[in-house]
Amino acid sequence: PPAGSLPDPAPVVCPTTPKFLRYYKRNQDPDQLDSDFRPRYIGDLDERFGSTLNPAPWPLSAVGKAPPRAKSPGSLFRLDIVRSSRKKVIGRLRMRARMQPVGQIPGAELDRVRGIFMDIDDTLTTDGQLGAQAYCALERLHRAGLVSIPITGRPAGWCDHIARMWPVDAVVGENGAFYFCYDRERRRMHKRFLHDDAVREQHRGRLERLAIAILSEVPGSGVASDQPYRESDLAIDYCEDIPPLPAQQIDKIVDMFERAGATAKVSSIHVNGWFGTYDKLGMTKLLMQERFGVDLDRDKGRYIFVGDSPNDAPMFEYFPASVGVANVSDFCERLAVAPAYVTDARSGAGFSELAELVLARGRGHGSGSGLP
Repeated sequence: PPAGSLPDPAPVVCPTTPKFLRYYKRNQDPDQLDSDFRPRYIGDLDERFGSTLNPAPWPLSAVGKAPPRAKSPGSLFRLDIVRSSRKKVIGRLRMRARMQPVGQIPGAELDRVRGIFMDIDDTLTTDGQLGAQAYCALERLHRAGLVSIPITGRPAGWCDHIARMWPVDAVVGENGAFYFCYDRERRRMHKRFLHDDAVREQHRGRLERLAIAILSEVPGSGVASDQPYRESDLAIDYCEDIPPLPAQQIDKIVDMFERAGATAKVSSIHVNGWFGTYDKLGMTKLLMQERFGVDLDRDKGRYIFVGDSPNDAPMFEYFPASVGVANVSDFCERLAVAPAYVTDARSGAGFSELAELVLARGRGHGSGSGLP
């Protein structure tokens, strides 16, 4: 080990478990850490990362033996390892075990499918772009007569475009604040907000003040670039158009929302906050009842939801055939509820994988707004 990195000449063995390596992949530049790097000594990490380890208490459970006490400030780099209680670890293992390969969805369940609800960011899109593969899969589902409805945290301005221009039957936006459903025959947009104009205006004023507080207390965070097109919520960017924030900063944003009396949900790119208790699931139920005459509590076994992040948890829990694209595993520590199934591929390719599986059953029920 480099001189001065350890006060004791005896090497201290570092953990070489997958958990340890995953921690450093999350907290260091991924380009600096290749998959075959297996640090054995603290000095290996010191040399590899240029003495950039975060000084914080070293949990004894993370190493074979405790490091010697530093004789002078800064003489020992103490690794900031994520601590988890036994209960949390067991919970995460159970969560992963619950997610079966998407190919194991029983054929009888696939034969009953009449529609698919899907998240957009990092479920339909890949690295921020809607690729041809995923968009074609969406169009094929729609042409086959399967109800196709994005359930997203994206803003009202975007959702107006999605409802009009995409091969979909409707869209739920801003994490359940509204649904838009475009009647193509009458060329009329049906917009259904949970809160009226006056309430939304009042909430916007409170959210604007909250945004100022969050930006001042969480350095590096930013108001999402799509905020001007939002009607009901505040989106704080933590990795879309800014360098990714560490988990502690994301948690702080969530905490600030909640201390202000708002609901907060973490997506794959933003922390969204709003005043009210609505969510994606509640508005999806309302949409299906009002526009399609479907009681989801009775017919949820005929629909699939596919998503990728913590704000999809209510949908994962509700639908028996809930599916996560492979990158849902990135959020295992934040997911309140895991999906029942998981694709092999990530993001848009994972969505296409699910679409191919459904379409292979040959279940077409008309064109466009197929209904059970």
